[in-house]
Amino acid sequence: MFGVGNVSLHFGDRPIFDGISFQVNDQDRIGLVGRNGAGKSTLLKLMAGLIKPQEGDVASSSGYSIGYLPQEIDHHSDQTVIQAVAEARQEEQGMLNRIAEIQAAFDAGVDDMDVMAELLDEFNLLNERYQLIGGQSSEELIERVLKGLGFSRQDFDRSLNEFSGGWKMRVELAKILVTSPDLLLLDEPTNHLDIESIEWLEGFLSNYSGSMVLISHDVAFLDAVTSRTIEIVNGKIRDYKASYTGFLEQRELIIEKQRQEARNQERTVRETEALINKFRAKSSKASFAQSLIKKLDRMERVTVDEDQHESLNLRFPEAPRPGKVVLKANSIGKHYGSKHLFGDVQMELERGEKVALIGKNGIGKTTLLRILVGDETPDGGEVNLGHQVQMGYFAQHQTTTLDENLTVFEVIDQEATGDMRTRIRSLLGAFLFSGDDVYKKVKVLSGGEKSRLALCRLMLKPYNLLIMDEPTNHLDIDSKDVLKQALQQFPGALLIVSHDRHFLQGLTDKLFEIESGGLKTHLKDIQTFLAEKNAANIANYERAAKTKAVKPVAEKGKAVHGAQRKELEKEARRIKTQVQKLEAKITEFEEKLAELNRESAELDFSNQDLVRASFEEITAVKNALSQTEDEWAQAIEQLEQAEQKLSES
Repeated sequence: MFGVGNVSLHFGDRPIFDGISFQVNDQDRIGLVGRNGAGKSTLLKLMAGLIKPQEGDVASSSGYSIGYLPQEIDHHSDQTVIQAVAEARQEEQGMLNRIAEIQAAFDAGVDDMDVMAELLDEFNLLNERYQLIGGQSSEELIERVLKGLGFSRQDFDRSLNEFSGGWKMRVELAKILVTSPDLLLLDEPTNHLDIESIEWLEGFLSNYSGSMVLISHDVAFLDAVTSRTIEIVNGKIRDYKASYTGFLEQRELIIEKQRQEARNQERTVRETEALINKFRAKSSKASFAQSLIKKLDRMERVTVDEDQHESLNLRFPEAPRPGKVVLKANSIGKHYGSKHLFGDVQMELERGEKVALIGKNGIGKTTLLRILVGDETPDGGEVNLGHQVQMGYFAQHQTTTLDENLTVFEVIDQEATGDMRTRIRSLLGAFLFSGDDVYKKVKVLSGGEKSRLALCRLMLKPYNLLIMDEPTNHLDIDSKDVLKQALQQFPGALLIVSHDRHFLQGLTDKLFEIESGGLKTHLKDIQTFLAEKNAANIANYERAAKTKAVKPVAEKGKAVHGAQRKELEKEARRIKTQVQKLEAKITEFEEKLAELNRESAELDFSNQDLVRASFEEITAVKNALSQTEDEWAQAIEQLEQAEQKLSES
């Protein structure tokens, strides 16, 4: 168990938390939501023990383990990927050592029965914990997690210093996942993941045996892995027993109730003030008027949560009308040394089109965008812009281009020209920088504030072509929705890379899929594409690919007794049949899970018994699916071994 009890925290004169309390129960899946600056990351740091509350307590039961993933980390190490992740499982070795010590004490004999009972309890607890963290299959777990997060087997032995910051964050996430702590605290775990890795992480967390509290601005991810939502509002918290979509529905009911209470209170205030004005001048009623005044002073005013929230007000400046084709790429290719990314990319983007660029991790999506905007040179081919095209580019790490020693105002003041210089304050206000906020230096801004500032800078010039690489990183959900609406209304052409399926859905209805051999065009939305590309999910696609890779190998001519070879062939056929049956079961479970998820989305969340029953059924099917997938993986390994024996015969 883990609890936050009556915690208060202030930064200077600014209250962050005001007497908040909640409990994390076994297997809780909690999404932590709230506007940028509400204190979400600060709360995770409190829970992780990195900062202390000024009032109240953060406590857990004895031996309770916590894994914390921050948004960013400055990581330098000469270790290889596999060394770094394996080292994180030091707890496992310590447990084995202690189990061995207790076993030795038992062997030597323990005369004191109380000591014997204590040792036996400790021995059982250690064994339970060892089983929980998967100690008996440590290497298998590490490999599964690393591959799920996008690392190839060849990456395992590469130095961490060879990887970008985003890939180092994946290693940090892997280190936490393989240690199987009682409580996972994850701050934007999907920020550095592609769509396939996000889907894998969804499956992993859905079957995780511990509890978790996570921050994410990916609505689809939150809905997939959480069943409880805690919202931070004005230093207080609201606790909802629902995933993000269910929370929105319940929250709207609460806000409507607050609106009604506020209207009733305002009517009471007006009536009371009228009575005060009526009786104030009459000496016989003066004391009555004073009592009414005191009543108003004591009245706690009803606050409507939505009135405390500001929203981005985005509108891109008007730009000249370009020609029909705004961007054309012919036979673009790129490689780095011996590593081939892609070749023969043919692309044509027309005026007003909104297209998502997708592709497997490492294929070169960001590189292609950099080539299109002229920041990188292709190894072959050419890029041409159309007539009167004015192109704006939002890079994946656009926030790193901001001068950290400048203030918010200075960043925009340096870029603004013409009449835009007279509107700097208004523009910054639209991006939620008001009052003294405009004099903050960039280096003290949060990730979300930097992203908003970078977007604000992008809007200083009239563009009719936008190329954007992960523009939603670090934006909160509401800000992403407003950005999405602005892009939907943007009259120019848009080419965008994003791992956020919810953000892309409804924004683009055309996809460019980049592969090593070129570019494919799909006239469909992202959800339809993923369903068709991966059948039920990415794992299904990978299973099919792996099964196809296991083919019988021709006999090499070694003399083997005929009966022995027939036995090997019989065993291979038996395992193949088992693999096929398991694949059929997996498909059946996946279809059942999809059906249950659809049904749960339509539940009445006020009926907690129904919600709990639905969650338990979904959990049971997920557990069965996970067990069947494990059996399938073992069967595939056995089949490979059988085929190998045949190939050597």
